[in-house]
Amino acid sequence: GMYMWLSQGIATLGRMGGQVKVAHSLGADDPEEAGRYAQNAIQLGLLLSSLYALIMLVFNGPLIDFFKLNDPSVVRDARIYLAIVSLGMVFSVVMLVFTGIITATGNSKTPFVATVAGLLLNIVLDPLLIFGPGPFPALGVAGAALATVLSQALVVVLFVIYARQDTHLFCHVHMRRRPEGRYLREIVRIGLPTALQSMLFTSVSMVIARLIAGWGDAAVAVQKVGSQIESIAWMTADGFAAAVSSFVGQNYGAGDLQRAKKGYWISLATIVGWGIFCSLLLIFCAAPIFRIFIPDEQVVPLGVDYLVILGFSQMPMCVDIVTAGGFAGFGRTLPPSVATTLLVVSRIPLAMVLCRTSLGLNGIWWSISITSILRGIVLSTMMVLFLRRMTKRNNLASTGS
Repeated sequence: GMYMWLSQGIATLGRMGGQVKVAHSLGADDPEEAGRYAQNAIQLGLLLSSLYALIMLVFNGPLIDFFKLNDPSVVRDARIYLAIVSLGMVFSVVMLVFTGIITATGNSKTPFVATVAGLLLNIVLDPLLIFGPGPFPALGVAGAALATVLSQALVVVLFVIYARQDTHLFCHVHMRRRPEGRYLREIVRIGLPTALQSMLFTSVSMVIARLIAGWGDAAVAVQKVGSQIESIAWMTADGFAAAVSSFVGQNYGAGDLQRAKKGYWISLATIVGWGIFCSLLLIFCAAPIFRIFIPDEQVVPLGVDYLVILGFSQMPMCVDIVTAGGFAGFGRTLPPSVATTLLVVSRIPLAMVLCRTSLGLNGIWWSISITSILRGIVLSTMMVLFLRRMTKRNNLASTGS
């Protein structure tokens, strides 16, 4: 799962750069230019995902050994899972690039419908391929991996069908055309800071996971399940960030700074409310929520500690994610990525210090929560200062003209 997460950094390179430049081009009423950016973003995703899949297959053993897992059967299952999902890595990456590009047109319905279809297929295939009822073979972990790959493939097929029928953007996308350096450079310029931040974030999480493994398999399970539970907050924020990036990008490309700013502030206010709700949910309903996933009474107290501690950071985390989306819409991905990266890297020494105190395992959870809170504060402050400078510059330009 960690290596699948790492691949999202590769997807972010094409997705973020493509989404922002497509939005800017559409805002400037240049759909042909937007099509060129979309084409190069998809081609970049295809190339990088193929290289990444090859690395995952060739170095499968050492990559899993990095985590120092305790149970040989867990190691074996992890290697099987990684090998199978690597074969579908192209689907995983291209799916995210398509999502960003289509969202840049102002259409979030199509990615939603396609993703829901993929999730429903995954829900159906998981029990069939894992447990093997009736004529289906019981494949265990391999079945879970296969279900993931097939579900992602379905989403990509649905996106391709949509693209072939689209008359707004994809009619200007010609995949047989060779990649073009000018467009690739712009995509990489916009997407690289966010992609590196994403991959570094995952790498730090891998180091943290290795620390957690020292506390036993129950601690690993708590972190895995707990992060999935709190995804109710960050996945929603991710959706708003994609919308903000597209909305800001189109209006900024059209030269309407006021509307771009208004879109950011409205989205921020909405996500703050959602973040507060998620914080209260995790802090006050931690036990019943965690028991849904792992009812083992020996593990539940560990899970409750995780959810309560991470609960304090849900609202700032949502602010951080949406604000990063706003910066991306303006084409300014480097400053927020640098600030976020520094705070994420600080998790490792902070976790190593806190887990040696009386907090124990909870010290690791606090290192994650504290740095998430600081990210929300730092990025929102940077955005306020950035918007003030932009407004002042626009006012001076208007006065001069």
